[in-house]
Amino acid sequence: MSRFFYLNLKFFILIKPVTKTALTPPLSRYSFSVALEKKGLSPPLSCFFNQPVLICGYSGTGDKMKTVIMGAGAMGSLFGGLLTLSGRDVWLVDIWKEHIDAIRSRGLTLEEKGKAGNIHVNATTEVASIGKADLVLFFVKTYQTEKAVSDALVLQKEDTVFLTLQNGLGNEETICKRVGPRNVVLGVTNHGATLLGPGHIRHAGWGKTDIGELDGTETDRLTEIAQVFRKAEIETEVSSNIHDLVWAKLFVNIGMNALTALTGFKNGQLLDYPETLRLMEALVSEAVEVAKRKGVRFEGNPFDHVRAVAEATRQNRSSMGQDFDYKRRTEIDAINGAVVKEAARMGIPVPYNQAITDLVKANEKRFGQG
Repeated sequence: MSRFFYLNLKFFILIKPVTKTALTPPLSRYSFSVALEKKGLSPPLSCFFNQPVLICGYSGTGDKMKTVIMGAGAMGSLFGGLLTLSGRDVWLVDIWKEHIDAIRSRGLTLEEKGKAGNIHVNATTEVASIGKADLVLFFVKTYQTEKAVSDALVLQKEDTVFLTLQNGLGNEETICKRVGPRNVVLGVTNHGATLLGPGHIRHAGWGKTDIGELDGTETDRLTEIAQVFRKAEIETEVSSNIHDLVWAKLFVNIGMNALTALTGFKNGQLLDYPETLRLMEALVSEAVEVAKRKGVRFEGNPFDHVRAVAEATRQNRSSMGQDFDYKRRTEIDAINGAVVKEAARMGIPVPYNQAITDLVKANEKRFGQG
Protein backbone atom coordinates (compact mmCIF):
# COMPACT_ATOMS: atom_id res chain seq x y z
CA MET A 1 0.00 0.00 0.00
CA SER A 2 1.25 3.50 -0.79
CA ARG A 3 2.67 5.53 2.08
CA PHE A 4 0.50 8.55 1.38
CA PHE A 5 -2.31 9.95 -0.68
CA TYR A 6 -2.64 13.39 -2.20
CA LEU A 7 -6.22 14.50 -2.13
CA ASN A 8 -7.71 17.70 -3.46
CA LEU A 9 -9.34 18.83 -0.24
CA LYS A 10 -9.58 22.45 0.82
CA PHE A 11 -11.53 22.55 4.02
CA PHE A 12 -12.20 18.92 4.74
CA ILE A 13 -10.65 16.82 7.48
CA LEU A 14 -11.76 13.25 7.84
CA ILE A 15 -11.10 11.32 11.02
CA LYS A 16 -13.19 8.22 11.09
CA PRO A 17 -12.90 4.46 11.42
CA VAL A 18 -12.27 2.74 8.11
CA THR A 19 -13.71 -0.68 7.60
CA LYS A 20 -12.75 -3.24 4.99
CA THR A 21 -16.11 -2.72 3.34
CA ALA A 22 -15.63 1.04 3.11
CA LEU A 23 -12.31 0.81 1.27
CA THR A 24 -11.56 -2.34 -0.62
CA PRO A 25 -7.87 -3.36 -0.97
CA PRO A 26 -5.78 -2.92 -2.94
CA LEU A 27 -6.23 0.79 -2.18
CA SER A 28 -4.34 3.34 -4.24
CA ARG A 29 -3.90 7.07 -3.81
CA TYR A 30 -5.72 7.54 -7.11
CA SER A 31 -8.67 5.23 -6.55
CA PHE A 32 -9.31 6.76 -3.16
CA SER A 33 -9.26 10.26 -4.64
CA VAL A 34 -11.86 9.17 -7.19
CA ALA A 35 -13.96 7.69 -4.40
CA LEU A 36 -13.97 11.01 -2.58
CA GLU A 37 -14.83 12.92 -5.73
CA LYS A 38 -17.88 10.70 -6.17
CA LYS A 39 -18.93 11.76 -2.66
CA GLY A 40 -18.75 15.39 -3.74
CA LEU A 41 -15.59 16.17 -1.81
CA SER A 42 -13.26 18.25 -3.88
CA PRO A 43 -9.82 19.87 -3.91
CA PRO A 44 -4.81 20.86 -1.01
CA LEU A 45 -4.17 18.67 1.97
CA SER A 46 -1.78 15.80 2.50
CA CYS A 47 -3.30 12.59 3.71
CA PHE A 48 -2.11 9.15 4.68
CA PHE A 49 -3.54 5.86 5.72
CA ASN A 50 -2.88 4.65 9.25
CA GLN A 51 -5.11 1.66 9.97
CA PRO A 52 -7.72 1.61 11.36
CA VAL A 53 -8.06 5.40 11.02
CA LEU A 54 -7.90 7.48 7.86
CA ILE A 55 -6.52 10.90 8.67
CA CYS A 56 -6.11 13.92 6.42
CA GLY A 57 -3.75 16.60 7.60
CA TYR A 58 -2.64 15.46 11.06
CA SER A 59 -1.94 12.09 12.63
CA GLY A 60 -3.35 12.93 16.04
CA THR A 61 -0.42 11.28 17.77
CA GLY A 62 0.03 14.11 20.26
CA ASP A 63 3.79 14.21 19.79
CA LYS A 64 5.09 17.77 20.13
CA MET A 65 8.66 17.58 18.83
CA LYS A 66 9.01 20.66 16.61
CA THR A 67 11.60 19.90 13.95
CA VAL A 68 13.44 22.34 11.70
CA ILE A 69 15.49 21.06 8.77
CA MET A 70 18.34 23.30 7.64
CA GLY A 71 18.91 22.51 3.98
CA ALA A 72 15.93 21.44 1.89
CA GLY A 73 17.78 19.68 -0.89
CA ALA A 74 16.96 16.11 -1.86
CA MET A 75 17.71 14.55 1.53
CA GLY A 76 16.42 17.41 3.67
CA SER A 77 13.18 17.48 1.70
CA LEU A 78 12.87 13.68 1.95
CA PHE A 79 13.14 13.68 5.74
CA GLY A 80 10.88 16.72 5.97
CA GLY A 81 8.25 15.05 3.84
CA LEU A 82 8.34 11.72 5.66
CA LEU A 83 8.23 13.37 9.10
CA THR A 84 5.34 15.58 8.02
CA LEU A 85 3.40 12.54 6.81
CA SER A 86 3.78 10.99 10.25
CA GLY A 87 2.11 14.05 11.79
CA ARG A 88 5.13 16.01 13.01
CA ASP A 89 5.45 19.78 13.17
CA VAL A 90 8.20 20.21 10.57
CA TRP A 91 9.78 23.20 8.84
CA LEU A 92 12.07 23.15 5.83
CA VAL A 93 14.56 26.01 5.54
CA ASP A 94 16.55 26.78 2.42
CA ILE A 95 18.00 29.77 0.56
CA TRP A 96 16.71 28.45 -2.80
CA LYS A 97 13.63 30.62 -3.11
CA GLU A 98 12.19 28.90 -6.18
CA HIS A 99 12.23 25.54 -4.38
CA ILE A 100 10.64 26.94 -1.22
CA ASP A 101 8.01 28.83 -3.21
CA ALA A 102 7.10 25.64 -5.09
CA ILE A 103 6.68 23.69 -1.85
CA ARG A 104 4.55 26.44 -0.33
CA SER A 105 2.33 26.83 -3.37
CA ARG A 106 1.68 23.23 -4.40
CA GLY A 107 3.38 21.03 -1.80
CA LEU A 108 6.45 18.81 -1.99
CA THR A 109 6.13 16.27 -4.77
CA LEU A 110 7.62 12.97 -3.62
CA GLU A 111 8.13 10.11 -6.05
CA GLU A 112 8.50 6.75 -4.36
CA LYS A 113 8.42 3.24 -5.81
CA GLY A 114 6.95 4.39 -9.10
CA LYS A 115 4.20 6.54 -7.61
CA ALA A 116 4.03 10.22 -6.76
CA GLY A 117 2.14 12.35 -4.28
CA ASN A 118 2.17 15.85 -2.84
CA ILE A 119 2.91 16.62 0.79
CA HIS A 120 2.10 19.98 2.30
CA VAL A 121 5.22 20.80 4.29
CA ASN A 122 5.95 24.06 6.08
CA ALA A 123 8.77 25.79 4.20
CA THR A 124 10.53 29.14 4.45
CA THR A 125 13.66 31.07 3.52
CA GLU A 126 13.44 33.02 6.81
CA VAL A 127 14.48 30.84 9.72
CA ALA A 128 13.76 33.60 12.24
CA SER A 129 10.04 33.35 11.41
CA ILE A 130 9.71 29.81 12.80
CA GLY A 131 10.21 30.32 16.53
CA LYS A 132 12.00 27.91 18.86
CA ALA A 133 12.62 24.28 17.91
CA ASP A 134 13.07 21.00 19.75
CA LEU A 135 15.15 19.36 17.03
CA VAL A 136 17.28 20.98 14.32
CA LEU A 137 18.46 18.69 11.51
CA PHE A 138 21.35 19.71 9.28
CA PHE A 139 21.35 18.55 5.65
CA VAL A 140 23.29 21.46 4.14
CA LYS A 141 26.56 20.94 2.25
CA THR A 142 29.57 20.65 4.53
CA TYR A 143 30.97 23.99 3.38
CA GLN A 144 27.64 25.64 4.32
CA THR A 145 27.53 24.24 7.86
CA GLU A 146 29.06 27.21 9.64
CA LYS A 147 26.59 29.67 8.11
CA ALA A 148 23.65 27.30 8.69
CA VAL A 149 24.53 26.91 12.37
CA SER A 150 24.82 30.68 12.75
CA ASP A 151 21.38 31.11 11.17
CA ALA A 152 19.89 28.33 13.32
CA LEU A 153 20.93 29.88 16.65
CA VAL A 154 17.66 31.80 16.65
CA LEU A 155 15.88 28.43 17.01
CA GLN A 156 17.76 27.40 20.14
CA LYS A 157 16.32 26.96 23.57
CA GLU A 158 18.04 25.24 26.49
CA ASP A 159 17.24 21.67 25.41
CA THR A 160 17.23 22.04 21.62
CA VAL A 161 19.04 19.15 19.93
CA PHE A 162 21.20 19.88 16.87
CA LEU A 163 21.55 16.71 14.80
CA THR A 164 23.79 16.43 11.75
CA LEU A 165 23.03 13.76 9.16
CA GLN A 166 25.39 15.29 6.60
CA ASN A 167 28.03 13.64 4.45
CA GLY A 168 31.72 13.79 5.22
CA LEU A 169 33.92 14.44 8.24
CA GLY A 170 33.97 17.31 10.70
CA ASN A 171 30.40 18.62 10.63
CA GLU A 172 29.77 18.00 14.32
CA GLU A 173 32.97 19.89 15.18
CA THR A 174 31.75 22.91 13.23
CA ILE A 175 28.38 22.81 15.02
CA CYS A 176 29.98 22.44 18.44
CA LYS A 177 31.96 25.65 17.95
CA ARG A 178 28.72 27.65 18.04
CA VAL A 179 26.30 25.47 19.99
CA GLY A 180 28.35 23.46 22.47
CA PRO A 181 28.72 19.67 22.50
CA ARG A 182 25.97 19.09 25.09
CA ASN A 183 23.32 19.98 22.51
CA VAL A 184 24.88 18.18 19.52
CA VAL A 185 24.04 14.70 18.24
CA LEU A 186 25.82 12.95 15.37
CA GLY A 187 24.22 10.68 12.83
CA VAL A 188 24.43 8.99 9.44
CA THR A 189 21.75 7.90 7.01
CA ASN A 190 21.88 5.55 4.05
CA HIS A 191 18.73 6.77 2.33
CA GLY A 192 19.12 8.10 -1.18
CA ALA A 193 17.14 10.88 -2.81
CA THR A 194 17.33 12.84 -6.03
CA LEU A 195 16.23 16.42 -6.57
CA LEU A 196 14.24 16.52 -9.82
CA GLY A 197 13.36 20.22 -9.80
CA PRO A 198 11.87 22.90 -7.56
CA GLY A 199 9.56 21.20 -5.06
CA HIS A 200 10.08 17.75 -6.60
CA ILE A 201 12.20 14.85 -5.30
CA ARG A 202 12.50 11.11 -5.82
CA HIS A 203 13.11 8.66 -2.97
CA ALA A 204 15.58 6.41 -4.76
CA GLY A 205 17.21 4.33 -2.04
CA TRP A 206 16.33 2.89 1.35
CA GLY A 207 18.75 2.28 4.20
CA LYS A 208 19.28 2.51 7.94
CA THR A 209 19.82 5.72 9.91
CA ASP A 210 22.03 5.73 13.01
CA ILE A 211 22.28 8.42 15.67
CA GLY A 212 24.55 8.72 18.68
CA GLU A 213 25.86 11.01 21.38
CA LEU A 214 29.34 12.42 20.84
CA ASP A 215 30.59 10.68 24.01
CA GLY A 216 28.98 7.32 23.15
CA THR A 217 26.38 7.34 25.93
CA GLU A 218 22.82 6.18 25.30
CA THR A 219 20.32 8.83 26.38
CA ASP A 220 16.58 9.34 26.55
CA ARG A 221 16.70 12.02 23.90
CA LEU A 222 18.28 9.61 21.43
CA THR A 223 15.54 7.09 22.12
CA GLU A 224 12.88 9.76 21.58
CA ILE A 225 14.39 10.95 18.28
CA ALA A 226 14.72 7.37 17.06
CA GLN A 227 11.07 6.72 17.88
CA VAL A 228 9.98 9.82 15.98
CA PHE A 229 11.98 8.72 12.94
CA ARG A 230 10.67 5.16 13.08
CA LYS A 231 7.07 6.38 13.16
CA ALA A 232 7.91 8.17 9.92
CA GLU A 233 9.11 4.82 8.50
CA ILE A 234 12.74 5.96 8.74
CA GLU A 235 14.50 2.88 10.12
CA THR A 236 16.69 4.25 12.94
CA GLU A 237 18.99 2.80 15.58
CA VAL A 238 20.82 4.36 18.52
CA SER A 239 24.57 3.72 18.42
CA SER A 240 27.28 3.92 21.06
CA ASN A 241 30.01 4.05 18.39
CA ILE A 242 28.62 6.68 16.06
CA HIS A 243 32.06 8.03 15.10
CA ASP A 244 32.98 4.64 13.63
CA LEU A 245 29.70 4.60 11.70
CA VAL A 246 30.50 8.02 10.26
CA TRP A 247 33.64 6.47 8.79
CA ALA A 248 31.62 3.53 7.46
CA LYS A 249 29.34 6.02 5.68
CA LEU A 250 32.43 7.90 4.50
CA PHE A 251 33.67 4.71 2.79
CA VAL A 252 30.40 4.65 0.83
CA ASN A 253 30.72 8.29 -0.18
CA ILE A 254 34.38 7.79 -1.11
CA GLY A 255 33.59 4.81 -3.29
CA MET A 256 30.61 6.28 -5.12
CA ASN A 257 30.14 10.04 -5.03
CA ALA A 258 33.08 11.35 -7.03
CA LEU A 259 32.93 8.48 -9.51
CA THR A 260 29.25 9.04 -10.23
CA ALA A 261 29.93 12.74 -10.64
CA LEU A 262 32.80 12.24 -13.07
CA THR A 263 31.14 9.48 -15.11
CA GLY A 264 27.56 10.75 -15.10
CA PHE A 265 26.41 7.37 -13.74
CA LYS A 266 23.72 6.55 -11.22
CA ASN A 267 24.97 4.65 -8.16
CA GLY A 268 24.15 1.18 -9.43
CA GLN A 269 25.83 1.69 -12.78
CA LEU A 270 29.20 1.76 -11.04
CA LEU A 271 28.71 -1.97 -10.42
CA ASP A 272 28.10 -2.72 -14.09
CA TYR A 273 31.61 -2.00 -15.39
CA PRO A 274 34.89 -3.64 -14.29
CA GLU A 275 36.73 -0.33 -14.68
CA THR A 276 34.56 1.55 -12.20
CA LEU A 277 34.51 -1.42 -9.83
CA ARG A 278 38.32 -1.41 -9.74
CA LEU A 279 38.38 2.32 -9.07
CA MET A 280 35.76 1.97 -6.33
CA GLU A 281 37.78 -0.73 -4.60
CA ALA A 282 41.03 1.24 -4.84
CA LEU A 283 39.46 4.38 -3.39
CA VAL A 284 37.84 2.50 -0.51
CA SER A 285 40.98 0.45 0.23
CA GLU A 286 43.04 3.61 0.67
CA ALA A 287 40.42 5.10 3.00
CA VAL A 288 40.25 1.89 5.03
CA GLU A 289 44.02 1.97 5.56
CA VAL A 290 43.80 5.53 6.88
CA ALA A 291 40.89 4.61 9.14
CA LYS A 292 42.79 1.64 10.59
CA ARG A 293 45.71 3.90 11.45
CA LYS A 294 43.30 6.24 13.23
CA GLY A 295 41.88 3.38 15.31
CA VAL A 296 38.47 3.29 13.64
CA ARG A 297 36.62 0.05 14.26
CA PHE A 298 34.53 -1.63 11.60
CA GLU A 299 33.13 -5.08 10.94
CA GLY A 300 33.50 -7.18 7.82
CA ASN A 301 34.80 -5.98 4.48
CA PRO A 302 33.98 -2.26 3.99
CA PHE A 303 34.05 -2.63 0.21
CA ASP A 304 31.34 -5.30 0.36
CA HIS A 305 29.20 -2.80 2.24
CA VAL A 306 29.87 -0.11 -0.35
CA ARG A 307 28.80 -2.47 -3.12
CA ALA A 308 25.64 -3.37 -1.20
CA VAL A 309 24.72 0.29 -0.77
CA ALA A 310 25.37 0.96 -4.46
CA GLU A 311 22.97 -1.85 -5.33
CA ALA A 312 20.35 -0.74 -2.79
CA THR A 313 20.45 2.81 -4.19
CA ARG A 314 20.94 1.70 -7.79
CA GLN A 315 18.56 4.26 -9.28
CA ASN A 316 19.85 7.17 -7.22
CA ARG A 317 22.13 9.89 -8.51
CA SER A 318 24.59 10.70 -5.71
CA SER A 319 24.59 14.16 -4.15
CA MET A 320 27.93 14.94 -5.77
CA GLY A 321 26.59 13.72 -9.08
CA GLN A 322 23.68 16.11 -8.69
CA ASP A 323 26.14 18.90 -7.88
CA PHE A 324 27.89 18.21 -11.17
CA ASP A 325 24.57 18.15 -12.99
CA TYR A 326 23.82 21.66 -11.73
CA LYS A 327 27.48 22.82 -11.98
CA ARG A 328 27.65 23.50 -8.25
CA ARG A 329 30.45 23.30 -5.72
CA THR A 330 30.81 19.80 -4.25
CA GLU A 331 31.69 18.32 -0.86
CA ILE A 332 34.88 16.72 -2.17
CA ASP A 333 37.01 18.36 0.55
CA ALA A 334 34.99 16.59 3.27
CA ILE A 335 34.99 13.20 1.50
CA ASN A 336 37.90 12.04 -0.68
CA GLY A 337 39.74 15.25 0.17
CA ALA A 338 39.38 14.53 3.89
CA VAL A 339 41.10 11.17 3.38
CA VAL A 340 43.91 12.89 1.46
CA LYS A 341 44.35 15.35 4.34
CA GLU A 342 44.35 12.65 7.04
CA ALA A 343 46.72 10.48 5.01
CA ALA A 344 49.17 13.34 4.55
CA ARG A 345 49.40 13.78 8.33
CA MET A 346 50.24 10.09 8.70
CA GLY A 347 52.56 9.83 5.73
CA ILE A 348 50.30 7.31 3.94
CA PRO A 349 50.17 7.50 0.12
CA VAL A 350 46.64 7.66 -1.28
CA PRO A 351 47.20 8.25 -5.01
CA TYR A 352 43.69 7.25 -6.13
CA ASN A 353 41.96 9.59 -3.70
CA GLN A 354 44.41 12.35 -4.55
CA ALA A 355 43.73 11.92 -8.26
CA ILE A 356 39.96 11.80 -7.87
CA THR A 357 40.03 14.89 -5.63
CA ASP A 358 42.11 16.79 -8.18
CA LEU A 359 39.75 15.82 -11.00
CA VAL A 360 36.66 16.98 -9.11
CA LYS A 361 38.28 20.25 -8.09
CA ALA A 362 39.40 20.89 -11.67
CA ASN A 363 35.78 20.48 -12.78
CA GLU A 364 34.63 22.85 -10.03
CA LYS A 365 36.94 25.48 -11.49
CA ARG A 366 35.46 24.81 -14.89
CA PHE A 367 32.03 25.42 -13.35
CA GLY A 368 33.31 28.69 -11.89
CA GLN A 369 33.04 27.25 -8.35
CA GLY A 370 36.72 26.65 -7.58
